[in-house]
Amino acid sequence: MTNFETVKQNLEARGYAVRVFPTGEAAADYLDAAISGKSVGFGGSATLEALGLYERLGRRNKTVWHWKWEDPAAARREALATDVYLTSANALAETGELVNIDGTGNRAAATLYGHEKVFFVIGRNKLAPSYDGAVWRARNVAAPQRARQLGKKTPCAVTCDRCYDCKSPERICRGLAVLWGPMMGMEAEVLLVDEDLGL
Repeated sequence: MTNFETVKQNLEARGYAVRVFPTGEAAADYLDAAISGKSVGFGGSATLEALGLYERLGRRNKTVWHWKWEDPAAARREALATDVYLTSANALAETGELVNIDGTGNRAAATLYGHEKVFFVIGRNKLAPSYDGAVWRARNVAAPQRARQLGKKTPCAVTCDRCYDCKSPERICRGLAVLWGPMMGMEAEVLLVDEDLGL
């Protein structure tokens, strides 16, 4: 089992609530029990999709996700005003920084403002030993994989080996958000999962 103790302690010292789960299914069970009667926005996340959370939480909540709605732009706007927001992170430093790269900005913006609570569901594969390592992972591992998944015409999507800091109009890494702690006036909880989840 992954030793999450250091990152858990560092996240808690920064003001996050933290829970550790052996499996994604256990984390999904927890979220299903913890969220009821709320409006729930989803950020683009292979982790959340793999856990089937949109369908599961939709049984007792109003769920909003641009990956699932016919009008993605409307869903992105509506998700910014939900009670609760769910996402993952492109990387999590053991020192406690959460790093996300975004193309349209909806996911990054939603982790910064506007919700009662934000949940981050993070698999063990997202861990990096340091802040610099987390930024490196977000840029050189997660972003190229996502660009390839989306069929983008960018150098990183072709080689899937690193960021080329390209100027392509199809570039998906347009903004970087780093959270050093929960934003004021908004609860944040990190669910650490002892499985490889997402990109």
